[in-house]
Amino acid sequence: MKTRLPPPPGRDWTVISLMLLVLLLMIASFVSLPLKWREFFTLDAVRSVMELLAGFAPPELATPFLIKTGWAAVETMAMSALGTLLAVLAALLFSLPASGRMGRTARAAMRAMLNVLRSIPELVWAAILLIAAGLGPFGGTLALAAHTAGVLGRLFADALENAAPLPEQSLRTNGASAGAAFFYATLPQTLPQMLSYTLYRWENNIRAAAILGVVGAGGLGQMLKYHLSLFQMPSAATVILAMLLLVALVDGVSFALRRALTR
Repeated sequence: MKTRLPPPPGRDWTVISLMLLVLLLMIASFVSLPLKWREFFTLDAVRSVMELLAGFAPPELATPFLIKTGWAAVETMAMSALGTLLAVLAALLFSLPASGRMGRTARAAMRAMLNVLRSIPELVWAAILLIAAGLGPFGGTLALAAHTAGVLGRLFADALENAAPLPEQSLRTNGASAGAAFFYATLPQTLPQMLSYTLYRWENNIRAAAILGVVGAGGLGQMLKYHLSLFQMPSAATVILAMLLLVALVDGVSFALRRALTR
């Protein structure tokens, strides 16, 4: 005896309409922008690119310059690490009201503030804070901390909201205080996820710290801007290689830490 299949589920026209809208926006972007693909692949363009790349070789390997580049790399690393640490501390504080643990009003207000923090890019934060704090790594560190606090605050709040409520409720039922129930039940559930988010943002902040130097925040980015503005291509090549090595080092350390946390 043949069994009838259930009727197919209804189509969600909201999702289909949203996908069509995104497709139309992509098409409109290509149409509206004056993209000159043919000029990019001409022989003159290829020749200019090859001449530019040839100017970077060989990189500057003089010992004084390598020492200077090494100290700039340390400064970039310190900016990213301190900025991430400040952002984590702020995000932990922001995530409690943003997760709804202090009422709906506090949740809405805190999430609105987190949206503002993360919607402003690091370069804009740096341009604002460098005016107040002056040129150097201090303003760049604060810029990284401001943007990253908005990102991590939202991620931490979502992790707290998605945590299983039963363990905390069981501790509260058995007489534990609200703080003890949170630290012994909810926080251990979300801590590995929070650490993973923190390491990922630290990787991003290494790249962002190198870019912030272009606006005067110190580190490798400031060196790169200086040597490129003087067309000192071999020196710029050394700085770029230092950036690549620094990012690779942080990626490796972050991968090893994440692997150790997930065992």
